[in-house]
Amino acid sequence: MAKVWQHPYLNVFKHFKVEEWKRSTKEGDVTTFMDKTLKGTVYRIRGSIPASNYIQLPKTSTQSLGLTGHYLYLLFKPMPGKYFVVHLDVTTEDSQVVRISFSNLFKEFKSTATWLQFPFICGAAKGSVYECTARTSKQDLVGVAPANVRWTCLMLDLHYILSMYLNRRYSHLKSIKLCSNLLVKNVYTSDLLFEPGVTFSEARQAKLAFHGISPMPREMAFPVPKGENWHDRYDYIRFPSDGSKLPYDSIQKGCSSPAAGVQVLEDPIRHLPRPVTLTKAVRDRVSLIQQITSPKDMPRWSPLVTKSIPEVHLATSGPLEEVYSGDQEFSRAEGLQAAGDSTVPLHATTDGGIHVYAHRMGDVAIHAVGISSDETVYTKITGQEVLSSKKASPCRRLLPDPILKLRTIIGFGGCSTKWALWTKNSSAVVYPCHAIIITMQIETGEQRFFIGHTDKVSALAFNGNSTLLASAQMGHLSMVRLWDFQKGKCLSMFKTHVHSVSSLSLSYSGAVLCGIGKDGHGKTMVVVWNTAQVNQGGEVVVLAKAHTDVDIQTLKIAFFDDTRMVSCGRDNVRLWRVRSGALRSCPVNLGEYHSLEFTDLAFEKGHSAEREPEDRTLFVCSKSGHILEIDYKNFTIRNARRLLPSQIQHSHRREKQTFNSGPGIAINSISVSSTFCATASEDGYVRLWPMDFSAVFLEAEHEGPVSSVSISPDNLKVLCTTSTGNLGYLDVQSRGYNTLMRSHTDSVLAFSVDGLRKQMATVSQDNTIRIWDLVSMQQLYDFTASDEMPCTVAFHPAQQIFACGFSSGVVRTFSLTASDLLMEHKQHRGAVTGLTFSPDGNLMFSSCSHGTLALYNCAAQKSHVLRVLGNVVSQDAEHSPNALALSGDGRLLAFVGPSKYTVTVMDAHSLDELLRIDVSILDLDSTSLDSALRICFAPRPVGHLLVSTSSNKVLVLDAKTGRLVREVSRVHKLSCSSLALSEDARYLLTAGDRVVKVWDYQMRFDINFQVYIGHSEPVRQVAFTPDQQHVISIGDAIFLWDFLAVSRVESPKADVHPYVESLVPPRAETSSEKLKDFTSSANEIPRQSAPLPSLASPPHLDISSIHQPGRDDIFSESDEGEEAGLKGSSRGAADGNKDHSALVMEEPVENEETHVVRPKVSQECSRSPSHSGNEPRRETKGPEPQHYIRPDSYRHFTPRFKASALPKSVLNPPAGNEGLKLKAVIGYNGNGRGNMVWNPDTGFFAYTCGCVIVVEDLHSGSQQHWLGHPEEISTLAVSHDAQVLASASGQGNGDSRCQIRIWNIQDGTCQKVIFHHETQVQAMAYSRDDRLLVTLGDYSDRTLALWNTHTYDLMSSTHFLEPVHEVAFNPLSAGELACVGRGAVTFWLIEQRGADISLKVHRAAIPDMVGRVELTSLCYSTNYLLYSGTNTGQICVWDTQTNRCFMTWEADEGEIGVLLCCGNRLVSGSNTKRIRLWSVAAVQELRLKGSDARSSSVLLEHEMTLDGTIVGATFDDSLDMGIVGTTAGTLWYINWAESTSIRLISGHKNKVNEVTFSPGESHCATCGEDGSVRVWSLASMELVVQFQVLNQSCQCLAWSPIPISCGGAEGQHVVAGYSDGTIRVFSISRTEMELKMHPHSVALTAIAYSADGEIILSGGKDGLMAVSSPRTGMTIRVLIDHKGSPITVIQCTRKQYHDFGVEGGELWLAASSDRRVSVWVSAWLKDKCELIDWLSFPAPASPEAPSSLPPSLAAFCPWDNGTLVYIGFGMQKEILFYSLRQKQVVEKIPLSHFATSLSLSPAAHFLAVGFNERVLRLIDCTTRTEQDFVGHDDSVHLCRFTPSGKRLFTASYNEILVWEITST
Repeated sequence: MAKVWQHPYLNVFKHFKVEEWKRSTKEGDVTTFMDKTLKGTVYRIRGSIPASNYIQLPKTSTQSLGLTGHYLYLLFKPMPGKYFVVHLDVTTEDSQVVRISFSNLFKEFKSTATWLQFPFICGAAKGSVYECTARTSKQDLVGVAPANVRWTCLMLDLHYILSMYLNRRYSHLKSIKLCSNLLVKNVYTSDLLFEPGVTFSEARQAKLAFHGISPMPREMAFPVPKGENWHDRYDYIRFPSDGSKLPYDSIQKGCSSPAAGVQVLEDPIRHLPRPVTLTKAVRDRVSLIQQITSPKDMPRWSPLVTKSIPEVHLATSGPLEEVYSGDQEFSRAEGLQAAGDSTVPLHATTDGGIHVYAHRMGDVAIHAVGISSDETVYTKITGQEVLSSKKASPCRRLLPDPILKLRTIIGFGGCSTKWALWTKNSSAVVYPCHAIIITMQIETGEQRFFIGHTDKVSALAFNGNSTLLASAQMGHLSMVRLWDFQKGKCLSMFKTHVHSVSSLSLSYSGAVLCGIGKDGHGKTMVVVWNTAQVNQGGEVVVLAKAHTDVDIQTLKIAFFDDTRMVSCGRDNVRLWRVRSGALRSCPVNLGEYHSLEFTDLAFEKGHSAEREPEDRTLFVCSKSGHILEIDYKNFTIRNARRLLPSQIQHSHRREKQTFNSGPGIAINSISVSSTFCATASEDGYVRLWPMDFSAVFLEAEHEGPVSSVSISPDNLKVLCTTSTGNLGYLDVQSRGYNTLMRSHTDSVLAFSVDGLRKQMATVSQDNTIRIWDLVSMQQLYDFTASDEMPCTVAFHPAQQIFACGFSSGVVRTFSLTASDLLMEHKQHRGAVTGLTFSPDGNLMFSSCSHGTLALYNCAAQKSHVLRVLGNVVSQDAEHSPNALALSGDGRLLAFVGPSKYTVTVMDAHSLDELLRIDVSILDLDSTSLDSALRICFAPRPVGHLLVSTSSNKVLVLDAKTGRLVREVSRVHKLSCSSLALSEDARYLLTAGDRVVKVWDYQMRFDINFQVYIGHSEPVRQVAFTPDQQHVISIGDAIFLWDFLAVSRVESPKADVHPYVESLVPPRAETSSEKLKDFTSSANEIPRQSAPLPSLASPPHLDISSIHQPGRDDIFSESDEGEEAGLKGSSRGAADGNKDHSALVMEEPVENEETHVVRPKVSQECSRSPSHSGNEPRRETKGPEPQHYIRPDSYRHFTPRFKASALPKSVLNPPAGNEGLKLKAVIGYNGNGRGNMVWNPDTGFFAYTCGCVIVVEDLHSGSQQHWLGHPEEISTLAVSHDAQVLASASGQGNGDSRCQIRIWNIQDGTCQKVIFHHETQVQAMAYSRDDRLLVTLGDYSDRTLALWNTHTYDLMSSTHFLEPVHEVAFNPLSAGELACVGRGAVTFWLIEQRGADISLKVHRAAIPDMVGRVELTSLCYSTNYLLYSGTNTGQICVWDTQTNRCFMTWEADEGEIGVLLCCGNRLVSGSNTKRIRLWSVAAVQELRLKGSDARSSSVLLEHEMTLDGTIVGATFDDSLDMGIVGTTAGTLWYINWAESTSIRLISGHKNKVNEVTFSPGESHCATCGEDGSVRVWSLASMELVVQFQVLNQSCQCLAWSPIPISCGGAEGQHVVAGYSDGTIRVFSISRTEMELKMHPHSVALTAIAYSADGEIILSGGKDGLMAVSSPRTGMTIRVLIDHKGSPITVIQCTRKQYHDFGVEGGELWLAASSDRRVSVWVSAWLKDKCELIDWLSFPAPASPEAPSSLPPSLAAFCPWDNGTLVYIGFGMQKEILFYSLRQKQVVEKIPLSHFATSLSLSPAAHFLAVGFNERVLRLIDCTTRTEQDFVGHDDSVHLCRFTPSGKRLFTASYNEILVWEITST
């Protein structure tokens, strides 16, 4: 709402009342006068100096206009023969202020990170000599305005300019400055595109509003006399424009455009592009193209594709690009062909039939080139230039954005190594690394970055509490930035007008900043700024400044007075003070020490109340080793000491340092705390002294001179920096030294990564080779070459060996294991420019700057030379360090040479030349020869060789033929210094200047790259790490980036057939014949890719026919039919059995192509529930199943990981005598997909929880439970007549495949169990007539199966190569279905003739404008429409009669996983937790209209946000009400009409840890890993209240017994123990937390109330038990008897007061996981607690122990007061009954497995035991009968009888089953 007042446009001069000059300012000669042309008052700004004559809005630079308009309109007229300047300050979304300036004074375009300068080319009157000159000249008339310059309406697209030139997002306009010499009428801003010279009636007739164009408002319009044309009297300039003049980056008038509707250039950030009608400018260009009927012939090696304006209704599939693809070229976008050296003439329709639709293209500039009649049109793809003719296409960009995230920088210093600061809490250090400021946590090494400086940081300073950080950068005019340290946000940035600020100091309050530098004459300059208002957005102003002739090394502001400063330097120590706006200083009388060179100073810390603040000592150190103590108040020297070298005694021991006379040791830095002083010396020592400097009490030696020292605020650590690039700190307490950062001290030249050991080697101009650990980023090894510089480095791919090439030409190999030199090769005379190993490590290659190439055998550790060639590599050092490129398979070697204009490809094993490519002749337009710079190979299946050239292009060549595939222009502003391609060939890295760019390799988007800054020097090399998870770039430092894109490295087979996999036929001979026939004929269509062998041996291929396009029907019939030999099993029936028929598809079909096969009817592939399920499968396996990568879609079901195993045997209870009956299930499995069904007609409602199907009556709440699945159920499907339910789960009970059960809904019995899928079934659907059932496997199974619902025989099976996400039947046709997957919808037509089935398949790809997405959901409408959702939040609408997508719209921000449609309403659900209701009434009309579909045709009626990702939904026929399931384990009732959402079913999302009951058994409470405590009503099992603690796990729970003092429900409390060691007491009646205690330092594991409820007993993971009072919250005592082993159980019970011979009314026990049980008697009111028994149970030796030990559990026996029951890991699997009176085990009950849970019934002699084998066992202790019950799909980790003993609660993970005790 903030910018609504600015709509539809804003008159800036009127709004800010410029005539009053209160909110604006004028300077110099600014007057108003009446202009005759405009017939109104205008402002005239004159003057020879633009900076002194101007109008500025707003009045001061600290204010902001805050104008958010997309476009800025300036109505002005340059003065003839004069220059003018206009400055616009705009603010980006990240609060960066950028100045946009344009002037006819500028000769060329210039840009920095914060300033864009555009030349303005003044237009002339129509027909004048100036206009003729401009039209005929090859150059533009840059300069003063011509004599008859006209009034101009200039429109600037501010969104586009920022995005195009700086890759930033526009926020608002901050200020405007109009400088002489010009006349200005007004300034306007608007979000609308106005067209001058068009009336409102003309606009309505031309329907311009549809194209996003509005006529110019009257207030903005220039007057036009009757009968004249607006464009004949005035100029209309739009920038960015489609003008054809050079330079491109200039503001100038385009072709005259009298017609409305100039081409619209849109912003990349907004999504709804506007179509525009054709202007005269475009019509002129079309007529010019029509004249070009015979372009120049091109040489044979460079076939040419010309481009034209696209015709109306011409469907384009992608951006135009320059195509080179052999003898025959075809450009689908243009419909043009070029063969050999001929070029087909261009034909265009009449201008009336052409429409140009422009896109919001952000970083995409469209530059047209002026051409004469004899020139050839030649369009090229560039990084910034993509011409697209897609209709209504949103801007498509490289995603994710950002694709790189800076993780770690290895480096320190750059300009100086003296700057490193402590944060206030002493937990982190702040230091510069070239142009970036880094904050590092000293404990974790985690880094945070402050990015913004464009040159090396030369100084840093903190205020007193580390909230404000100041930084300066070096350079001619140094820049200072002020940062909010906590937020990492730059608050202010200003120029200092000082050369290279060398020192900064911030006052303690942060209100004053002082800096030192040099002025233009080399004199020292001190500047003081007021920074007090910077946090409130205010400006930084200069308080005072002074020039001085004295040298200043350091200046610091006194922490006790912001106006006082002290400086020191050569021969002086001076005191400074700011007073009355002036900066004054006076020297300290140094006496005999006046000639010392002082380096640093420090104030005495601490202060006593009786002394004045300035009454303190100042410490100053010098190069001569002196430390002077100066009385700051009196300006006198109190004491002088000197640091001397140690005296070598006869014992050869170095003595403590002294301050006697003699030659001193230079002290570079001093730091003072309240108790000690630290000095940093040139001899490499940091020394710690007491304040009297009597003797050193701690010192640390470094590798080089110590630059600076700083004592931490807590006085416990001393930070040290060295001139050799090391950063570390000395821990005063432990006397240990910790290195935080080591770094190269000069530019890093090259690196190599060892993927096996996660190590990286780097070489630098500092003559060192360093090895780094990529995980910790710590330096491991350091090799120094004193006389020569290492140039390039390479790791051996297998051994711990690396090779290094040096500037002397020597190549050395080193062993890391022995830290030794292995071999030295001297084949080269010049510096080594290239060095690499073959992928198998057997060969090594090197090249040098003298052109020599060497091949080495490295099979053994001692490598030897195989071959040396001279003068083959380009003798140009600029190719280093990557002059050699090796293909991924190690067969090809490529390099630039012999000249810099050629690229040579050799056989890597023999160095025989295979190919030589001349890159200088590939660009016909260039007047200079293009030379090659960098090269790299694409991964093997792609077969490309990439070459970067001196003209800033990247050429993509065919590595085998040398043919140019495509080129990318203007890759960087300067040359490209490094190239790298990801392993999946999807992403390209380039480095140039000081930036890294990530590109989409296929160049499929409007914005194909992202730019990353941070380096202050040219980037030398950039590459992916071998695991493709990170990117490394080097230059000034080493940058490690996280690569955020999902890598997609597929199997070789997937590269050949990207959609459907071929099957393995019975005989190899037949297959080879078919292959031969297919490859020879195939209708002369060239193969898209070479065939690759199958993974099986011998290789078998099965080929189906591919049909020609052009048939009348979408689904065409195959002539070959069954003769195509397409029989076999979906899993590769190599034995020839025909028990399954299968559909076989080969290549992905184009939009018009169809596959047809007729599989035979299969044998029965099912079993009745009575079958054993162990039948041998009659199919043999094909290739071993490979590990498939999960697609980018949440639709796929992934079963929760379970460590439990299925039981081998179960003690089933006799029929009719079951001791337990399943009463209720609490929870819904939010992990399932589509695992909830509801039929609104019959009221049938079912959902799944684990392996149980819950059928619930929505009116009464009663449940039925259908058991039988062995594993977690993934999905459900109900027939349309609601008579049959299908459910699917994973493998179990020895089955090798998934289990699909068919249930009769009427009686709840399982009719059939069928098997086919191997991993998981993720979707099922019944046809409209319920005769067919389709089942779909997950991304690993990739199988679609079709079943006959009468017999449930398998009718057909299809295996895909790519995952399919969802399937649905067409409600209008029982034989049609569709499924969605990666980038396409596949339509299936089922035709049945008797026993034969014919399947026809049509794969329809999504339009290119949608991008590369996954189609994740779909639903049919009843009016020939199909809706599909994508993982990017779009909904695509398909016409099912033509199978084409005719409309898309952005429906959500996340993946749409659920779609439901009925009539004119559509429901969508996504992973943004939102469910939305759409009105799609107009879509059917748009389907009939065709190309006019717009997203505005759909209307969002309603939306709700739920508690998790939407995984299932069912609605009634009108979509008014329905049920929705989420991943949070909740089923919601949704009513759109009433706007209500009600929880129907809810449960814990994670593991349930405890169940406890109220004393009256009216309620129960549960707690879980999700941090929630939930209270349920036992009668209805409905959730009553929930207590949620964020970011904690609730581990244990207890319900209070009702004490006598508090009767009734008022006294009911629940106590819960959490993973952070806290205990919380919740009041049930008041539904609030009453008390929080923290008695434990670790997670709680057990908790209980005492029998009277007055005490809380708790046990922790460390074995400590706490006794706490719930009344006071105090911990009364801590028991340590079980220390070291987690407490598993605490239980309390009452006893007779003198029972067991001990006083006390309470008996309680505690068990720990070390198999120990303690029994206690306590009388809490008397503070008595006595241990009466200690039990230890033996365990077998470790070899027999299971991987995770079962818990040790104990409980008092309810039916025998003196007995406790114990189970746990022991010698035997058994239950032990221990008598406390007899002190011995009195009874044992053997078990089949170790138990995981235990509960004893208080009512009967029943004992419940849960097992890891998913079984619950009920033991009757009186009759010794045992019964097993199944129903859980994981370990039964919890059993709890209710206090009455009538019910039993059991839990496995998050599902809770409630059993009713039927035995008595």
